Amino acid sequence: MRKWTIPLAFIGLGGAGALLYSLLSRGLKRGGEKAPARLAAWNDATRRELDRIQESLQKVEQSLHTHSAS
Repeated sequence: MRKWTIPLAFIGLGGAGALLYSLLSRGLKRGGEKAPARLAAWNDATRRELDRIQESLQKVEQSLHTHSAS
């Protein structure tokens, strides 16, 4: 699992960064008062996605430990 942890983390962070860049660039183009609300919504969505990724990685890790112990 250790050899996949860092690449998976970079993939997840890269996707989150691309989404953030996209949302921020849209918000800056449109400007106005909607940007903080959109950023807060993005923050919530990103937190849920990161939690989901972490749970998936923990399941994979548990699965690998189960198979290696057998």
